[in-house]
Amino acid sequence: MRLNIVVKTNAKKTRIVEDNGIIKVEVKAPPENNKANMEIIKLFSKKYKTKARIVQGATSKKKVIEV
Repeated sequence: MRLNIVVKTNAKKTRIVEDNGIIKVEVKAPPENNKANMEIIKLFSKKYKTKARIVQGATSKKKVIEV
């Protein structure tokens, strides 16, 4: 399953928010040294209890995640 997400880094807490059909992911990690991407992968892996990976948008705020 592929999900289109929009990422906000340096947030107060890590969470997934759905807003008008758009999946927004807020992560505490900064967007440097792949820290935010790793936190996103960990969050989706835990939520769906399977492996997750970033398929598109590794350096963008708009990403495609495959779970």
